[in-house]
Amino acid sequence: MTDAWKLQAAERAITLVEPGMKLGLGTGSTAAKFIDLLGAKVKAGLDVIGVATSETTRAQASALGIRLTTLEDDPLLDLTIDGADEIDDALQLIKGGGGALLREKIVAAASERMIVIADASKRVPVLGAYPLPVEVVRFGFPATRKMIEMLSADAGCTGHVHLRMGQDGQPFVTDGGNYIFDCAFGRIEDADALDEALKLVPGVVENGLFLGLADAAIIAGAAGVEVLEARYGE
Repeated sequence: MTDAWKLQAAERAITLVEPGMKLGLGTGSTAAKFIDLLGAKVKAGLDVIGVATSETTRAQASALGIRLTTLEDDPLLDLTIDGADEIDDALQLIKGGGGALLREKIVAAASERMIVIADASKRVPVLGAYPLPVEVVRFGFPATRKMIEMLSADAGCTGHVHLRMGQDGQPFVTDGGNYIFDCAFGRIEDADALDEALKLVPGVVENGLFLGLADAAIIAGAAGVEVLEARYGE
């Protein structure tokens, strides 16, 4: 059923796309459904251009005939459509389950609007049940893990911090050539404090907390499709 909900969210999101837009194209199973729909629109004559947030997304978009650009050539985007691993009522997100959090955050920040699409299982009262991905450089990564544990505890978050492994039994490597620690904190009561703490760790490239970036969320579930609008600064 969640597969059908993902498609419903993607179908609502595609109605936001207008001719001539520069789009950020997200990564993950829900974003992939949106890209499939976008490819069909492009085939029917829609003129848009996109920036992919991962090599996987780049390959999918290229195969569908979607024109692609880069932030080097087009540093400002109109709209990014992306998924999330968790989303709360304040539109705080955990992302990075697919390993693309760094590029996803860069693209989201470069966009005038970021719209999250998700099925209802991703909506939570408090972030943290999904392990928080933290992307780190390879050099000295065991020391980086210790610092992550220490400073996260100072921010009220404790739990197992483990190195993500790939299907080949070797450490998972991101498109940027980095490793990922998945931090099983259980509950993140103060996401801002944790975000600030992780930014203090040498070796941390980026973390999967997306705070103040999502302008709206389209969430599909048993009761239909709900749109949550951000209320930052109210």
